Amino acid sequence: MTSSTSTPPTQYLIRPEGRVAYDLQGSGPLLVLVPGMGELRSSYRFLAPVLVAAGYSVASTDLRGHGDSDTTFSSYGDAETAGDVQALIEQLGGSAVIVGNSLAAGSAVIVAAEHPHRVDGLVLIGPFVRNPPSNAFTRAMFRTMMAPPWVAVVWKSYMPTLYAGRKPDDFEEYRKAVVTSLKRKPYGRAFSLTTRQTDHDPAEAKLGSVTAPTMVVMGEKDPDFKDPAAEARFVGDALRAEVVMVAEAGHYPQAQRPAVTSDAILRFLETVQHA
Repeated sequence: MTSSTSTPPTQYLIRPEGRVAYDLQGSGPLLVLVPGMGELRSSYRFLAPVLVAAGYSVASTDLRGHGDSDTTFSSYGDAETAGDVQALIEQLGGSAVIVGNSLAAGSAVIVAAEHPHRVDGLVLIGPFVRNPPSNAFTRAMFRTMMAPPWVAVVWKSYMPTLYAGRKPDDFEEYRKAVVTSLKRKPYGRAFSLTTRQTDHDPAEAKLGSVTAPTMVVMGEKDPDFKDPAAEARFVGDALRAEVVMVAEAGHYPQAQRPAVTSDAILRFLETVQHA
């Protein structure tokens, strides 16, 4: 599977402290695709064209402080991203299915709990909806590694581990785009702040309040979780969700195994009643 050769124009959502970049393609029920920390909205470059061809309007966003979004924000993380996603859905009208990867999955949970009339369904990919076990030493090491002066270099070497399993054919090209983005001084700083400020406790606190139909998609080799299958079961049980485990995929099955992931998502979307 290849990504679309045409790039839709960048549009902007105006927020109190800056702009959040997104693009919009297609027509039909709205889907909002939100990438994880350190990623670009082009992480959905394989999935978005399939969803558009299936008859959906697809808005793909950058996180605040990432990609084409502004770096003028003072805070980053699950709750902040949830506010951005909710505002985008409101701006585009009606309601949406949110597809959230990693940090953005926690944000999607918050939106679904706090604004159920805006959320038709959730697709949570490699979801962080609670903080992983850690100790003070590990947290201190991570903060040091993700300091602005060298965050781009560290992320460049770390990215291949997150793509455990089958890498996309264009992985080196995509990684270059990510690293080039992070080498812009304000964006390296914004990413560093995102790594320091992100807290998944707000998402975990909202799990019991979500009523939207949900699908959990987890790579079998996802290195962000000690036991990916167990974490997927936890999220699935908490949200009464279907769980799809994707073989030969790490933290980004939408890019690593796009055909498998898109087939599962399209099947799920057929069951969702859009407002």
